[in-house]
Amino acid sequence: MTLFSKIIAGEIPSYKIAENEKFFAFLDIFPLVKGHVLVVPKIETDKFFDVPDEYLAELLLFAKPIAKAIEKAFPCNRCGISVVGLEVPHAHMHLVPINNADDLNFTRPKLVLSADELKSVQEKIIGGLEG
Repeated sequence: MTLFSKIIAGEIPSYKIAENEKFFAFLDIFPLVKGHVLVVPKIETDKFFDVPDEYLAELLLFAKPIAKAIEKAFPCNRCGISVVGLEVPHAHMHLVPINNADDLNFTRPKLVLSADELKSVQEKIIGGLEG
């Protein structure tokens, strides 16, 4: 069972943003910037392009309202998408508020946010989903 499967199962706490029968979205706890969300399929597949076609087709539709909520919650030019997938062997997509291409540079130091800061980020994004 991967770290992400344990998060999906509720065995490891997370700052959940959205969930349906196939996908789970939650805050990256070591984000590039505030508003950084991970979107994962609930099936365990290591490589993103090994995810079954029906999941790939639906992944962006699941992520779209989350990306719009991120753009509402955090000043940015747009919500960027990145698929890196090296740190956890479970396919996932990063949604990151960006102003330029360098904002998706995963070699940069990550933020260390308090639990209160993460909860605030979670509430802002969820508020954008509801509004």
